[in-house]
Amino acid sequence: MRSCGPVGPSESVTLGFRYGGQKAEVAVDQDSARRITEEYVARSRDTLIDRMGIRILEASAQRVVGTMPVTGNTQPLGLLHGGASCVLAETLGSLGSALHAGPDRITVGIEINATHHRAAAAGQVTGIASLLHGGRTITTYEIVISDEQERRVCTSRLTCLLMDRVPGQGRPGRGG
Repeated sequence: MRSCGPVGPSESVTLGFRYGGQKAEVAVDQDSARRITEEYVARSRDTLIDRMGIRILEASAQRVVGTMPVTGNTQPLGLLHGGASCVLAETLGSLGSALHAGPDRITVGIEINATHHRAAAAGQVTGIASLLHGGRTITTYEIVISDEQERRVCTSRLTCLLMDRVPGQGRPGRGG
């Protein structure tokens, strides 16, 4: 897997949300964004994401772009499996959510839906996840998946929960 995206360690991304009626902002610097993306990509090795051939091309809290081959991710008729589209969508939206959450927080998907518009039988598909809502505890992304002719194959929406710790464990990085 590879990742590319905004560079420049002195730059920061400002994320705004409302908490208790008050507007708050969190700035995630580019170094943190790069570390989060690199860690996400590294942890994806030898997982479903890796086995499906998903590649991250661009990543920020506002937009994540990735590709996936159709070959190897098909249903019995030779068409892109709808579940494969959902895996691509959840992968891209989850990375965006992790970037929105910032370091030392985790994100888990809590709801995904998908509308399959047309079949893809060859080549690769490209997914673009766009932030619809970025709050303190919830993010929602719209993910549009297109074929090589830029025809929409699937539209998905993913909602993630942002937390300070992994469920059933202690805080991240503290081993318990």
